[in-house]
Amino acid sequence: MTDLLRLPAETIHAAELAALAAADDGPRPAGWLLSPRSVVTYMIGGDASGTPIAPKYVGDRRLIETAVATIATDRALLLLGVPGTAKSWVSEHLAAAISGDSGLVIQCTAGTDENQIRYGWNYAQLLAHGPSRDALVPTPLMRAMEAGKVCRMEELTRMGSDVQDTLITVLSEKMMPVPELNTAVNARRGFNLIATANHRDKGVNELSSALKRRFNVVVLPLPADMEQEIAIVTRRVGEMAAGLDLPAPKNVAEEVARVVAIFRELRNGQTGDGKVSLKTPSGSLSTAEAIAVMMGGLSHAAYFNGGTLSAEGVAPNMIGAIVKDPVQDKVVLEEYLETVMKKRSDYADYYAALAGLV
Repeated sequence: MTDLLRLPAETIHAAELAALAAADDGPRPAGWLLSPRSVVTYMIGGDASGTPIAPKYVGDRRLIETAVATIATDRALLLLGVPGTAKSWVSEHLAAAISGDSGLVIQCTAGTDENQIRYGWNYAQLLAHGPSRDALVPTPLMRAMEAGKVCRMEELTRMGSDVQDTLITVLSEKMMPVPELNTAVNARRGFNLIATANHRDKGVNELSSALKRRFNVVVLPLPADMEQEIAIVTRRVGEMAAGLDLPAPKNVAEEVARVVAIFRELRNGQTGDGKVSLKTPSGSLSTAEAIAVMMGGLSHAAYFNGGTLSAEGVAPNMIGAIVKDPVQDKVVLEEYLETVMKKRSDYADYYAALAGLV
């Protein structure tokens, strides 16, 4: 038991990683804790000498194989997809399995500058003794290069193009110049970079062609199969509820199925049977959004509804996920409620709850 809100992947799944390492007789790239084949098993799920390995990613195995094979080369990996396709989740678990350290991460924003990518300075040391290695403050990227580990960069396209291009030398030459010290930091074997980006986010800064060439792009899609998406949401909701000590009512799977069905119809712009065309909202209504909605519903049920999970508790969270634009998305939801949901007797409770909130 721990009082930490969230543990890193390598800590949560330490037993699985140890079992995979003990049973791993495959060739390992320099600096890797597991062979590429075992990394894929860790991600997709399987068995390690009798120890069950839970799947971390539910989807096309070939995508994970491509991602792992890329990291085993000197080419960086870019995980691309709409919000909520588990890009950050995949990058964290890949780093945990390969380097045993998923904490070397840079969260890119519009305010990220070169000092947060390359290195900074301890100005007290700098003023007292001048430029020196002791005065230099290494970033996660520099520390990953020195240790021969994987560095993660989240939402790469959120930071400015000029800052993005500071990565070109690192990815091309595998070194980071430190002109103030007339030296450079050279990457050890095992170093690589996993970046994530999405192409539906407002404020995206396109990668330069020079930087794009340094990445191999793997696109993570939304689940194509409804049953697969329901399974993903149900499992993650169960894991997160256990971590937050939230009781799981018996009807969780049933409510997950209804929420996912609504999200998929709005996301795809048509009803499940394809007979009615629908307007789509501005948000992605991804699997991650469905998980967040269900967690909000579980919290409401536990603290305000006597442990009963109902449409009344889930609906307010659905409004927040669907209505991102208060004008456009409200029209989309109202049309869906009146043309589709109102006619479904098994969704009468959701119709009543959502109609009362719109």
